[in-house]
Order: sequence, then C-alpha cells, then structure tokens
Amino acid sequence: MGTKKKTKKKKPFLSPGIKLLLIIILLPISIVLYYSSFIIWQQINERLPFLVNSAEDKPTTEFEKIQFNFDIKIPEEYIPIYISAGEKYDVPWTLLAAHHRVETRFSTMKSLVSPVGAEGHMQFMPCTFVGWDHPTCTGLGKGKIPASDKTNPDVIKTYGGYGVDANGDGKADPFHIEDAIHSAANYLSASGATDGEIEKAIFHYNHSEQYVQDVLHFYNQYEGVSKELESYASMNNNFDF
Repeated sequence: MGTKKKTKKKKPFLSPGIKLLLIIILLPISIVLYYSSFIIWQQINERLPFLVNSAEDKPTTEFEKIQFNFDIKIPEEYIPIYISAGEKYDVPWTLLAAHHRVETRFSTMKSLVSPVGAEGHMQFMPCTFVGWDHPTCTGLGKGKIPASDKTNPDVIKTYGGYGVDANGDGKADPFHIEDAIHSAANYLSASGATDGEIEKAIFHYNHSEQYVQDVLHFYNQYEGVSKELESYASMNNNFDF
C-alpha cells in the first residue's frame, strides 16, 4: 500500500496577534468617524433643512407657506387673540406672539408652572399678576396668595396687578389663553411697549439680556410676515381686524 502524503496546513493570512492589533487600532478610528459623521449631519440638518425635509414637511397651505422658515409655527387660533389684545393695549401683536413662543412654546410645554413659580400660558409670577402690594409678596414674586384671590379681578385691582378678565367670565386666569395674553399685553404696555420702548418692556417682563434677545429674534421674524398672517387669519376665520 502506498503512503498518503501529509498535506500542510495553510498558515492564516493574519496571525491572531495581528488581528487583535488591527482591532485595537481600527476600533477608535471607527468610533471617531461615526461621531464625526453624526455631528456633520446635524450641522447640515440645522443649516440646510431643505436637504432633509421630506415631502410631508413641505407646506401644504398658504398659512404654512407664510411660516415655512419658522422653527415653530404660530398656531392659527391664537392670532386673533394676539391682535385683539394688541389693539386694546396698543402693543404689537407680534410681540405678544414672540413672548408666547419663548415662554411656553405656544402653550405646548408639559407644565405651565415653572420651577420658580411662574404660571400660565404667558408665565406670570403670581405677585405680578395679582399685584406686588399683596401682603404675601416678597422675593421673586411667588407669594402665598390664596387661589381664590389669584383670579379675582377685584383683588387684582386692589393690589395693582396686571391680570385681566378678557373673556368676561368673572375671573382673570393666567391658565386661560385669552386672559393670559391680554394680561401680558397690559403688562408690556405699562412697561413701555406702547411708547415704542420694546426692549425696555421685554426686559421688565424678564430681567435677562438673553431673554430680551430671544424675544426680539422672534418678534422681528413675525413682524416680517405680520400683514400676511393678519390677512390669512381674517379671510379664513371671519375676523375683522
């Protein structure tokens, strides 16, 4: 019988040690490349949103087209309230919209009560809403005002507050959208907005330079299309502005 020739085992192209070394070298490189791509994509998404907008994001109505460049669109149902309050207190309705955007993202926040105690759609401190002459008002203005006093127009008048009963239900309620926006218009008017001192009025609302810049940003943005928004709201909701 013939003897079988022993076949030599082929040596692996890369030894286990080399493979481990490559993994050690390439793994951090892969991670860096992944995160770099992620950051670049985020920047593209922020700066050139039209590259990533799907067909669903494209405006389908004239109202959406007017606000296409807004980060959050002004809800159509709020515009007549802004305009009504603005006319009554002689302040730009777009300023009210800008405050609403900054304060509660048009009332879409999970809670309408802030950690420091500001309340409602337009985030009033209770002492500003009811009046700083209230005996419990000190410090930041949270106070210890009884719930029944917080919405009582007579109590608010007594203590010099800015809360307004806009819908005529006998209560001035910061958690009611009409009351809240009219109250904000009342406060901004008294703070200088009626005299054209917009920045001063915004600063009175919240003593922060960053806050002023944020509100001014949206105010100027909304001012640029205010006539178009007014016209659309008037035609589609039977309002006469």
